[in-house]
Amino acid sequence: MVYLTRLEHFNAAHKLFNPNWTKEQNDEVFGVCANENWHGHNFDLYVTVKGIPDPHTGFVYDVKKLSKLMKERVITPLDHKNLNLDVDFMFGKMCSTENLAIAIWEQLAPHLPQNVHLHCVKLYETARIYVEYFGSGK
Repeated sequence: MVYLTRLEHFNAAHKLFNPNWTKEQNDEVFGVCANENWHGHNFDLYVTVKGIPDPHTGFVYDVKKLSKLMKERVITPLDHKNLNLDVDFMFGKMCSTENLAIAIWEQLAPHLPQNVHLHCVKLYETARIYVEYFGSGK
């Protein structure tokens, strides 16, 4: 099994808040991330696929195709957007980095060829905070 990773970058704003809680509860749990005027991040997205290299090309998956898929399904919908308001696949979800990584997986996995499997979505919110998602295990 060979693992291939592609890095892309996007900028997005969001706020963390639970609409069922008071402002005080949100402030206590989410701190400055509950800022009513939003806040932003410069996200780095690492997508890793796995498979057996094709005997004709030597590729697990053509990296140009992976880049195009990431841009069409994830980067363009997210870049310079408000995750809470502008991104349909985040609608109604808490806009945490954890939930965003899961949503990114869901945007990519169905569009890969049968012989290529999504292994990991690794999403850096800051240089010191990132999440990794390896699928639901189904």
